[in-house]
Amino acid sequence: MITSGLQHVAAMYAGVVAVPLVIGAAAQLGPADTTLLMAASLFTAGIATLLQTLGIWKVGARLPFVNGVSFGGVAAMTAIIAAEGGESGLPVIFGSVIVAGLLAFVVSSWFCKLVRFFPPVVTGSVITLIGLSLMPVAFGWIADGAGGADGAPAGNIGLAAVALVITLAVRRYARGFLQSIAILFGLVSGTLIAVPLGMADFSGLGEAGLVGFPTPFHFGAPQFSLPAIVSMCVVMLVIMMESTADMIALGRIVDKPADEKVIAAGLRADALGSAVAPVFNGFAASAFAQNVGLVAMSKVRSRYVVAVGGGILVLLGLCPVAAALVSAVPLPVLGGVGLVLFGTIAVSGIQTLVQAGLDKGENALIVAVTLGVGLAPEMAHGFYERFPDSATTILDSGISTGCILAVLLNLLFNHMGARKEASPPPDGGATVPHQAAAAPLH
Repeated sequence: MITSGLQHVAAMYAGVVAVPLVIGAAAQLGPADTTLLMAASLFTAGIATLLQTLGIWKVGARLPFVNGVSFGGVAAMTAIIAAEGGESGLPVIFGSVIVAGLLAFVVSSWFCKLVRFFPPVVTGSVITLIGLSLMPVAFGWIADGAGGADGAPAGNIGLAAVALVITLAVRRYARGFLQSIAILFGLVSGTLIAVPLGMADFSGLGEAGLVGFPTPFHFGAPQFSLPAIVSMCVVMLVIMMESTADMIALGRIVDKPADEKVIAAGLRADALGSAVAPVFNGFAASAFAQNVGLVAMSKVRSRYVVAVGGGILVLLGLCPVAAALVSAVPLPVLGGVGLVLFGTIAVSGIQTLVQAGLDKGENALIVAVTLGVGLAPEMAHGFYERFPDSATTILDSGISTGCILAVLLNLLFNHMGARKEASPPPDGGATVPHQAAAAPLH
């Protein structure tokens, strides 16, 4: 159980710590505060995973279901930070996540009945948009703040390329457990190579203790801003869509079909985990679909094995030095590995779009407009600068805008008086799950 639980942790570890790294860099936090964010993310991911696997009352799918920090909220959170200015944006993020999590908890019982409005054309568009929107983050890491008119330093590009090649080589030639931790292996190897080059900084290790409990509201009491709350509620909508798809897929893998009751309980665990996470400086929680694939590959279907993995995550979150080790990874190394991580998200969205049948009706048009509008903030920085601040908080999160647009366009073309010969079959949410084995590395 411990070995299999560790394998689940290894498969998701890089994804869990990547989000606080992005947010920490956007908020210009120092190494100590970034380490605190990572420890909090590990701790809250463990709590959410225990909720899902063991369950309390009507909370938790009671499936081998791993939860962690969602990449879906990164664009929205960086937009909030940009609007509020650096570290002062964190309390606003935490306040909006708390409200969005509580609202999601309330509507979970009804949301599972609305899955038909989120067919593969919607979920695929949103997941693809998430991956593409995060690509600039990876290139920013490679530039390490030295980009601009002169471009990224050659040394940074070389180090990123080495980390990328190592990750790909391990994935291609390794087998079993080592293959499943290719991303983690790339991060470690790239960091070791950076040490003799003087490109790794381990000064943060001296400030991190061996044991430490996440300080509640370390960055201040939560603040509640309506535009930020609306933006994060849209993110929670995306999270619930992904989790629903993964639960149905996982139910098939373990021969325990996920009916409406199971889905509603799983969504409550997502929502409750998200609402509690900000208390300990964590972010919104969602399913880690790569672990769904790991269950299918390993054929170890016990939910108690995944619960052990959740317990390990909690212990890692209580060990700040473990998070400090990750914060010592040079940004160019993170950038090289991030290309794989974020690219995989985009590819999983494309795989979902293949199921959508882009030759049916106006599905191709829905995808085209969703991606075009959703990528506007990344492709043209400052595009919405002349809009009021309350609007830019939402609009600058292309994922939030794209998700709303995808749902509305799907309703327009495939539900409201759609032509019978042009309409896609009523594939609803039940067809989404086939994506899950290769779904986003959140």
